[in-house]
Amino acid sequence: MVSEAEIEAVINARFSEPVYKTLKGASVGVAGLGGLGSHIAVALARCGIGRLVIADFDTVELTNINRQFYNLSHMGRRKTDVMKEEISKINPYVCVEVSDCVICESNAGAVFKSCDVVIEAFDKPESKAELVNALLSQTQTTVVASSGMAGFYDGNEIVTKKISNRFYLCGDGKHGIENGTGLTAPRVMICAGHCALAAVRIMLTK
Repeated sequence: MVSEAEIEAVINARFSEPVYKTLKGASVGVAGLGGLGSHIAVALARCGIGRLVIADFDTVELTNINRQFYNLSHMGRRKTDVMKEEISKINPYVCVEVSDCVICESNAGAVFKSCDVVIEAFDKPESKAELVNALLSQTQTTVVASSGMAGFYDGNEIVTKKISNRFYLCGDGKHGIENGTGLTAPRVMICAGHCALAAVRIMLTK
């Protein structure tokens, strides 16, 4: 098994020791482990984020495979269990805390209260808004949310915007599944990259 020191040495060589130490000391929450959240969690683990709090209530289904991180061998298993297992294969020294529950206004603050940044990765607009409002009002965390990533539209339309000191928004702001447009792996992964990078940049500029 690769040692923690070996992993640290590789990341230090790519980033620099101050960057690595900052990211290792960071705590990031990911609310929802579907197409967006599953790729976000993996990206954060590869960046060396030291603690991840991941939350989802669902299991892997065949309909997930076209855009989410999972594969056919994961079908029927809880997404939180699979994600924790897959992250351990990337970096077994990342602390992964799991919440197998529906995240809503009443429990969001408690689940993510100790996170420096929380990334919203839900599907439904009303659920997104409820989570963002709950986190901004109940915690001191910075929130990264998403809006608009559906279809095969231009990937360059997906951007990251700073809405306020504690709120960032990633996406194109217009192409959602509610318009009858399906979700596709390329655009979902572009948006996931924006969300993960936003969280990393927030931690490095604190």
